Amino acid sequence: MKFTISRDALLKPLNLVAGVVERRQTLPILANVLMVLEDDRLSLTGTDLEVELVGRVQLAGAGESGEVTVPARKLVDICKSLPEGSDIQFAVKDSKVTVKSGRSRFTLSTLPSREFPNVEDSLGTHQFKVKQGQLKRLIDRTAFAMAQQDVRYYLNGMLWELSGGQLRVVATDGHRLALCTLPEKLNADGDTQVILPRKGVLELARLLLDEAAEVVVVIGRNHIRATTNDFTFTSKLVDGKFPDYQRVLPRSPDKIVVGSRLELRQAFTRTAILSNEKYRGVRLKLTDNSLDIVANNPEQEEAEEAVPVQYEGDSLEVGFNVSYLLDVLGVLSGDEVKLSLSDPNSSALLEESEEGDSLYVVMPMRL
Repeated sequence: MKFTISRDALLKPLNLVAGVVERRQTLPILANVLMVLEDDRLSLTGTDLEVELVGRVQLAGAGESGEVTVPARKLVDICKSLPEGSDIQFAVKDSKVTVKSGRSRFTLSTLPSREFPNVEDSLGTHQFKVKQGQLKRLIDRTAFAMAQQDVRYYLNGMLWELSGGQLRVVATDGHRLALCTLPEKLNADGDTQVILPRKGVLELARLLLDEAAEVVVVIGRNHIRATTNDFTFTSKLVDGKFPDYQRVLPRSPDKIVVGSRLELRQAFTRTAILSNEKYRGVRLKLTDNSLDIVANNPEQEEAEEAVPVQYEGDSLEVGFNVSYLLDVLGVLSGDEVKLSLSDPNSSALLEESEEGDSLYVVMPMRL
């Protein structure tokens, strides 16, 4: 196997593929990236047995075909350290890879490519095409609400629901819920619900760089696969039952507050400074056309902000984790935000005041 490639053409796919590779792997081969050359097409594969990513690069000229696995992190570090615009020559001989560029020369050890694990090719049951920018928006608007290391493993991921040609994604950690629906209908047959693991969600979001280009998504029983011009991404699905998110959405909240998203975000950021560092609680006091935000901490310090809002109705006092509210205000767009409440013990519903495609539910705190 022998070929020449420009540093800049190799670095982008290599970086993304190496991102999938586990640092604390149990199998030595999982620390490696598989390089396969067929004439002038080079493919790079990285996996941690849960998520697999294949990047493809077109070479300027054909090389000697072959395949080899090399240590991912070392190869990335070598490529990053070489000057921009330089060419890199790869040659494989006696289970060693020689990487040359200019006056630099590196010899890396390899492992047999036949040992490299292959994520099974299961047939997909559902398939659809969507613009990368649209899919990235769905993920960006909901990913923050995924649980991180919850024992309820199905919460450490994101629900993808295909129903009547409509794609909806939902994430929750049990304290808050984020939901975003693709406005356009997709050309997809049948309905399904699958849970994408947290790592799969984050890696897929990193790949969706070309907003206008399409990505083809195939959902199988155990896997989901997304293919773009440059990458093929495969992830195992989480085997579990996602909670019924419809039951979490507040039913007919009667207290509707509309305020400036920027003003509220700044006010919450300031009051958060004096909130309890562990629980991050703030109290919202709602009166006619005014929202008072109050934070206290164990040192007996207090912060108070009054924000003008559009609201008419009974006064109400309710507590929330300020970090959850700030996360939502950080992903919403538009000038105004709509906050729907009913009583101090029920969840708040946040959305853009115009017809938006996203809904957010935050559970109250007892303060």
